[in-house]
Amino acid sequence: KRGGGHGALPTEPASREDMANANLSVAYRDACAHLLIPLNKCRRKTFYMPWECGHLRHEYEKCQYVEWLKRSKDESVRAAAAEGHH
Repeated sequence: KRGGGHGALPTEPASREDMANANLSVAYRDACAHLLIPLNKCRRKTFYMPWECGHLRHEYEKCQYVEWLKRSKDESVRAAAAEGHH
C-alpha cells in the first residue's frame, strides 16, 4: 500500500496522553493534532517521501485552514463588538 497504509482518519480530538505519546511539540497540540499523529507516523514509515501520505497531509492542512477561519471570524466579531457593532 502507498502512503503508509492508513485506515480511517480519527474524528475525536487527541488526548493529552496521545499527543505526549506521539512526541508532539506543544506548538502542534491543537484541534488538528488527531490528524497530525497519523500523518507523522506515515511520514516516518515512508521516510518522508514528499509524494507519500498526500491524503493525510491534505486532511491535516484542511483542518488547520478551518481552524484559522474560525479564529479569523472570532477576531473580526470581537473587533466589531469593540467598535460597538453587532
